[in-house]
Amino acid sequence: MVGARWQFRLRNGGVTSVTRSSSHCTLEWRPEQFALAARTKIWVSLLFALVLAQTAASLLMSRGAALTIASDLIQGTLLAVATAAFFPNLSPSRRPSGHVRLFWMLMTTGMVFWLAYQAMWNYFEVVKRQDVPDPFLGDIVLFLHLVPMIAALAVLPHLREDERDERIRMLDFTLLLTWWVFIYVYAVIPWQTVRVDETIYSANFNFAYLTEKLVLLLALAVLAYTAHAGWRQLYGQLLGASALYASSSYVANWAIGHKLYYSGSIYDIPLTVSIAWIAVTPLLALRLDLSDCKPSRPVLGVWITRLSMLALFSLLWAAMHAELDPQVPPAVKAFRITVSLLAMVAMGVVVFSRQRLLRAEMSLLLERSRRSVDDLKALQEKLIHSEKLASLGQLVGGAAHEINNPLTAMLGYSDLLCASNLPAEEQAQAAQIGEQVRRTTTLVASLLTFARQAPAVLAAVDINSVLQTTVRLLAPQLELEGNSIRLELGAALPPVLADSNQILHVCMHLAGQINAQLNPETHSTLYLHTHHQGDLILVDFCSYDPSSRPPSFPSRFSSESENKPSTLSLNACCRIVEEHGGRLLQSSIPDEPAFRVELRVARTSVIRSGFGASIRAAARSGS
Repeated sequence: MVGARWQFRLRNGGVTSVTRSSSHCTLEWRPEQFALAARTKIWVSLLFALVLAQTAASLLMSRGAALTIASDLIQGTLLAVATAAFFPNLSPSRRPSGHVRLFWMLMTTGMVFWLAYQAMWNYFEVVKRQDVPDPFLGDIVLFLHLVPMIAALAVLPHLREDERDERIRMLDFTLLLTWWVFIYVYAVIPWQTVRVDETIYSANFNFAYLTEKLVLLLALAVLAYTAHAGWRQLYGQLLGASALYASSSYVANWAIGHKLYYSGSIYDIPLTVSIAWIAVTPLLALRLDLSDCKPSRPVLGVWITRLSMLALFSLLWAAMHAELDPQVPPAVKAFRITVSLLAMVAMGVVVFSRQRLLRAEMSLLLERSRRSVDDLKALQEKLIHSEKLASLGQLVGGAAHEINNPLTAMLGYSDLLCASNLPAEEQAQAAQIGEQVRRTTTLVASLLTFARQAPAVLAAVDINSVLQTTVRLLAPQLELEGNSIRLELGAALPPVLADSNQILHVCMHLAGQINAQLNPETHSTLYLHTHHQGDLILVDFCSYDPSSRPPSFPSRFSSESENKPSTLSLNACCRIVEEHGGRLLQSSIPDEPAFRVELRVARTSVIRSGFGASIRAAARSGS
């Protein structure tokens, strides 16, 4: 016979609906989906056959041992099929998300508990051919099988959460499991072991289990309301199955109270249907799109924390109630107070661990926020510096145009003086003036090239000429700081396909980076070296003589990967070089800084436009 406690065994269940678009239909042959549909049909047919068998047994067989055995076997087989239907959802290939797999693991655990309880029930009624003892120690398995299922809903699988949230969910599950075990031990166990009282035991068990079911229904209702797409269908069907089981259990209990219920009666038919509904749910879940998860909302975590605190405080109320209730026997009172204190300690440890984890995460979050603010301030300073340099470049361009006019006049007058009938000594002085004017004109032309904001044009460029311009621009600054520059150019280097102005920016910045770390007392010479290696032109910027010790460049910068340059300006240089099809490398020796630019040899003279002027402005910013 299946008693009143069996009536409450079923947790939520549901059949997910299958929808299709009415606007169009696409036919696509997929062997995996075809095999899945075939297996689903087999499972559904088996479930339908079991429900039909239970219906036939309840309507056609008379009350007796044969009906009891047939009903127990059918329901046990149905539960075994339902439990097996959950296992495909545990596969990482079907559920790649960790917290979604955790949801199905907890649901499967609840089904295994439920099946274990049914096996214990069948052991007495089918194998031993005797009534299940009342009170039954296996009732705790029935009571606890809902706990992992409620915890599965607490995982919130329809939301995207990080690893930290999953750890907190596991602590919430531990807290939930401890609290529900306490409820059962506090309300039911005393009347089963300390002072046996079947009437109070059954009433307390039914009340505790009913409360557990109501919590499950409430959680499903909230999730069905807040979720969307496939998850809303899944939660909705689970809610419907739970409501069906709750109502059929109430009717079965009414029949028991009026001596109308017996194992295998017509009251078991809706209960069997609800079990089949549970079994169909994971099968249809395989065909639903459960990958579309919404971001997690902090308000849910706040409410879970509040419920955790409320559960902890409920232990104190339970201990006080046991102490102050005059109708409770002294032995039961002492048992309940002891259980309350032990549960308080256990749940206190869990809550302390949870708060410690949250505190650690909060400290980490604050540290990341502080670091982000510092990075934003540094970036703001670099951007301001970049804008200043961009304005300075425009100013230099305008000033260079103005300087060109008197330089042109000076150069013309010096040429006239050299061509006149002046004495030889004065003509030599006029020639020196012309030479210095030409040098100044070349420098001004280089400044104009450096400062102009023209669209990038790729053409065949002599990298040696670019380095010579770099030396002319940097020479005054190096002389002022007491440093020197040494240029070693490879002979007969093939041209590279590049934008000369952008490559000049890169060379100026890398040379400036090395110059900033030179020391007049130890390393006071900046070495620029070019050479040819296969289809690459290599440009080395070193603080030491590369001919005496070849530089090593194990570190390769990339503007997109994790190995990004440490400064905004170096990142801009790296991006420019990458857009030219080359690479930027840095030496691993901190005290001897060195860079290498690798550019590919020009295969064709095709000229193409590219790259924005914003990168050139960023490349001029300091480190």
